[in-house]
Amino acid sequence: MSKETMFTLKLEAELHSAFMAEAQAAHRPASQVVRELMRDFIQQQQEARDHDAWFRAEVEQGMREADDPNVRRVAQEDVTNNWRRQRAELIERAGRKSR
Repeated sequence: MSKETMFTLKLEAELHSAFMAEAQAAHRPASQVVRELMRDFIQQQQEARDHDAWFRAEVEQGMREADDPNVRRVAQEDVTNNWRRQRAELIERAGRKSR
């Protein structure tokens, strides 16, 4: 890890007191808790950005496919009928197993 630096921030006195009390009750230094909170925040932000990039790429791919005349289209009616057939088969199999 690189050199340590100071991090100064302003907070309400009540928030400071409550935080210090909870850190003490957890038998942990407040600075350790703050570091963990910062690491969690960084990870959440990076994961959110990664997910957003993935989602945007998926949407762009879908839009390209929607515009591509060579992509095979499946009618909603065919999808619905296929799903109903599969569902009926599963229900029938489940009924046979429970007997």
